[in-house]
Amino acid sequence: MTKSTGKRLLEYALTAKKTFIAALLLLSIGVAAELAGPFIAKSMIDNHMLAIEKPYFSTTSPEEAVQYNNAYYKRGDRFEPGEAKGQEIRILQSGRSFYFINEAVTQSDGERKFSNGEMHITRGQDEVIYPAVKLSADELFDFYKPELPGIYQLVGLYAIFLVISIFAEFGKTYWLQSSANQVIRKLRTDVYSHIQRLPVYFFDNLPAGKVVSRVTNDTEAIKDLFIAVLSNFSTGIINITGVYIALFLLDVRLGLISLFIIPILILWIVLYRKIATKYNTIIRSRLSEINAIINESIQGMSIVRIFRRQKQLGEEFEHLNDDYLKYQNKMLNLNAFTSHNLVNSLRSLSFVMVLWYFGNGSITGSTFVSLGVLYAFVDVLGRLFQPITGMVNQLANLDTSMVSAGRVFTLMDEPGENVTDGSMPRYKGKVEFKNVSFAYKKDFVLRDISFEARPGETVALVGHTGSGKSSIINLLFRFYDPQKGEITIDGQKVTDIPKQWLRNHMGIVLQDPYLFTGTIASNVSLGDERISRERVERALREVGADKLLAHLPQGFDEPVIEKGSTLSAGQRQLISFARALSFDPAILILDEATSNIDTETESVIQDALEVLKKGRTTFIIAHRLSTIRSADQILVLHHGEIVERGSHDELMALGGRYLRMYQLQVGAGSNSIDNDNGAPSRSSLGSLQPSLEKM
Repeated sequence: MTKSTGKRLLEYALTAKKTFIAALLLLSIGVAAELAGPFIAKSMIDNHMLAIEKPYFSTTSPEEAVQYNNAYYKRGDRFEPGEAKGQEIRILQSGRSFYFINEAVTQSDGERKFSNGEMHITRGQDEVIYPAVKLSADELFDFYKPELPGIYQLVGLYAIFLVISIFAEFGKTYWLQSSANQVIRKLRTDVYSHIQRLPVYFFDNLPAGKVVSRVTNDTEAIKDLFIAVLSNFSTGIINITGVYIALFLLDVRLGLISLFIIPILILWIVLYRKIATKYNTIIRSRLSEINAIINESIQGMSIVRIFRRQKQLGEEFEHLNDDYLKYQNKMLNLNAFTSHNLVNSLRSLSFVMVLWYFGNGSITGSTFVSLGVLYAFVDVLGRLFQPITGMVNQLANLDTSMVSAGRVFTLMDEPGENVTDGSMPRYKGKVEFKNVSFAYKKDFVLRDISFEARPGETVALVGHTGSGKSSIINLLFRFYDPQKGEITIDGQKVTDIPKQWLRNHMGIVLQDPYLFTGTIASNVSLGDERISRERVERALREVGADKLLAHLPQGFDEPVIEKGSTLSAGQRQLISFARALSFDPAILILDEATSNIDTETESVIQDALEVLKKGRTTFIIAHRLSTIRSADQILVLHHGEIVERGSHDELMALGGRYLRMYQLQVGAGSNSIDNDNGAPSRSSLGSLQPSLEKM
């Protein structure tokens, strides 16, 4: 049973769990430090700034006391147990001024008004009057002086929490991104490794640009999931949890009222993803197709220009690009219509409910709270929407990342070939096909093929395009396995030999050899540690490459760009010969190496061929029949069957299909072999070449 995308992403996340846990721990510390701010502000307001209205008592000790009219007064909650309290007094505010009342106040809540040396306090139908004296600014400041140490402590505590929050934010960001990079590195490595294990036929149906898009664009989108999305959602969840804890600590009923936000948020995420996933699937698919068409256009740029296909390709690209833009705009509309609108609506609704709660409570007198609690509650509730905004804004990235992850895991779920460590001794190279029949899909392209190639022999395969030459080589390399019959090497079934072991002692030289970015020497050794520099140079000299490469400024260290486009066809061919020779294969496959090079270079190539074939079982896909006259065995293929076999002289004497093909070439001076109608046709390894280049 295939695991869900979320579970597989979690498994990858666990590969860097230590740094993820450290990041989340710092995130929690940072959130706690940040949420401490409103509580500090509440304490500052209620316990110091507004606490001046609490009852004061006269005292004989000046410690923490206020001197007023030659008497000392201290807040009632600051007396030590057992310490004597004198006369009670109160400081009350009316308007912007504060007033001294030299007696206990039984009712301080209500509308206050000072007139003619009296403080009138009205609540409903009740009114109380107290004699009062207005305090000057200096006298008022004297009453605030005992509060300053506590205020300074709270300010210092706030600064400490601020510093903790800053360091926690830095550590969280660094470790979260570090762990995300580790996860993506592993994921990208696993994807690339799996691509190397995929059977060759898989790439016949999936353009290279789409594969590249999954390894690069899609994994980069997953990186956003671990950095931006995970960061915002982790921060959001921890923040929201902390905020609700703070809300319940401030006022349980208000905390309960504010809980309505959670189900709305969850419902929105579910509905959003349902719509966005449909759009993002198309967006990622179109991006892959755009990459594929760009890759194909660049690879075939010369053909595009020769046949003046720029306009048609431009139109095709524009169609894909327009479709990509169309669904991007749909996602943009979805995000613009919902993200900020949702958050603003939730914010407005929550504040309406808070105002209703306090307003209704104030009228009925049932829910009186201090100004500090009100300030802290509004502050904390406001902080609730910062993480919600961050989460909602990341919903688009979340969905894009999940769609991309699904595409990557779909690729990784494709069955790959088993990789078997180790190797086998170099086999002698006796190859035998026994009644082999093979079909790529339904129709058989090879029927009852039987032949034997002894060690050191050269076997040539000739026939028109589609006769089955490439299919025989595909089966020999085990890119495919036959539906009927069996193939053996040195008497052992190839299906019993691990593919890597089998191919370890095979080599191939394509008609149009593929060179990689690097140097001439690196293209010979392909980075194999077993092949020394000395062996590389010897192989190049033995095939005569030093004659054609001698003029290059850096010799065998001359840089080679992709496909070796700066080298001539003959130079590329000789490098591929040296590559095959340096690996010392027991079985060698040769596409006709002289079919598209000049006559002077051909003589060098022919000498190199003789060096290359020495001591190996060689299969030649023949284009020029004149080049296979010395072959030990020639197999003439027609419609997937061997219709003639023998040496050149035997087949010429037979007077059949091979003779007619030979006469056509000699008479017409062509490099062709006949097709179904007996007409010339050049291609022989066309269908095999893309597969072998991916080998």
